[in-house]
Amino acid sequence: MVNPFDLRTILLAKHAQHVVLIHFPIALFMTGVGLDLLSRGKRDSQFSGAAYWNLSIAAAAMIPTVLTGWLAWHFALEDQKIKGLLLLHLLAGSSATLLVIASWWVHWRTRKSPMPLPQYRIPLELIGVAVIGLTAHLGGFLSGVNS
Repeated sequence: MVNPFDLRTILLAKHAQHVVLIHFPIALFMTGVGLDLLSRGKRDSQFSGAAYWNLSIAAAAMIPTVLTGWLAWHFALEDQKIKGLLLLHLLAGSSATLLVIASWWVHWRTRKSPMPLPQYRIPLELIGVAVIGLTAHLGGFLSGVNS
């Protein structure tokens, strides 16, 4: 039986890092969207500030998540041809990454100027939540959780 506290097992597992890391940007982004909806577009709201920081950390957390996803494909899946569910997961994950970064960018841009938060941010964020849900669903099938 494998020791659950063995650092070699934890750090060198072929795909575990991506599976573990992905939960952070998902939770941060969805919390940020919820806080943004609670702020009702008021820039001086405490909800708005909390939403900004959640979206900022979610966007930053996407970088190691994308890298570990690529490494999981490279090592765990042995560079198999990208097709089927893996292709759909890759496309949905890329779209989700762009939507998370775009949502953060909208908030960052308006913090640097006197402009109010634009109304198009809400559909952008909600589409991001939906695409993240789709990506997670497909990833569950790839990892064997939903099979």
